Amino acid sequence: MSNYKKMQLELTYKDFPSTRYQGSKRKIVPWIYKNTKDLKFRTVLDGCGGSASVSYLFKKMGKQVSYNDKLEFNFHIGRSLIENQNVIFSKEDVHHLLNNDLNNPNTISKLFSGIYYLDQENSWLDNVGYGILNMNHYTGNILEIKKSIAYNALFQACLTKRPFNLFHRNNLQIRTKDVKRNFGNKKTWEKDFSSVFEHFIDEINSKVFDSGIPCNSLNKSIFEIDEIGYDLVYLDPPYHNKERTNETSNYHQCYHFLEGIVNYDNWESMIDYNSKNRRLLKNDAENLFSKTNIYQSFEVLISKFRKSKIIVSYKYGGIPSIDYIVKTMKKHKKIVYTRSLPYIYALNKSNGAKTREVLIIGI
Repeated sequence: MSNYKKMQLELTYKDFPSTRYQGSKRKIVPWIYKNTKDLKFRTVLDGCGGSASVSYLFKKMGKQVSYNDKLEFNFHIGRSLIENQNVIFSKEDVHHLLNNDLNNPNTISKLFSGIYYLDQENSWLDNVGYGILNMNHYTGNILEIKKSIAYNALFQACLTKRPFNLFHRNNLQIRTKDVKRNFGNKKTWEKDFSSVFEHFIDEINSKVFDSGIPCNSLNKSIFEIDEIGYDLVYLDPPYHNKERTNETSNYHQCYHFLEGIVNYDNWESMIDYNSKNRRLLKNDAENLFSKTNIYQSFEVLISKFRKSKIIVSYKYGGIPSIDYIVKTMKKHKKIVYTRSLPYIYALNKSNGAKTREVLIIGI
């Protein structure tokens, strides 16, 4: 048995890039591997890629991976880890970026004062966000991948320094109030952005590897991707709990700040100024996985990719139900089965005993 094969069989979640991304499958990738390693497939589409943990698993398995996410900031995560085979962001690159002398327009400082970060942190974010946008000491694909690595590290730093790791509320006061806390990572909140950013640069660099098989990162609606060419399609769309408000199921709203960073030059024109926390204007993608459209969306996607093996990542208690998804998949697949795993989410420990992660597999 080759060393590469041994590495696959000995995977733990610590082999994967860390993230605070909502709904990331990082901690259960060994279980996902256990339930996919015997399926026959060479090419795979991770249709709603998010943190890229599952795409990273498939890349480690030696598959030709197409990572996709509609959000542009996620595309950069995919490009930095999945499409990237050998480019790293060097110490010299970090020094050049953090010490740039660009005259940035202070967009974050002007628009987000008192909302998400302290004033000095907003100033730092302006400098680095504008600096990544205007990096020019490389050319071609190497430049674009280095930008994606820097963006990915910046996103992870931003998430780590946010209460709940989200941008759904104007809640900087959770960090700044002098009160006793029984949640959150105040120690990390108080670290300077540069040190957190450099930590994630080092981590991302350490996770870059050449699988020997070309992979790519896409930035499209899953509904617009060509359905031909994938032996397996993995789907992990936003999840709606039938018993809750589902405030955090809208990724466009929860991560609008990160989406704004990668559109720094146009950010001001993209903002909904009627929102207290400067969210982006709504787009069509939000409606495709809303509660009212989720049934139709599942039916469309399962039908669209019916010529491929399909895996839907899901949880009990969702809308639509698991039974509904299984029934829909059986219209197009000869064999449909489920696998489940008890799982406790970091921000939902009180309900952890009721939570089961589910794979719905159609072949």
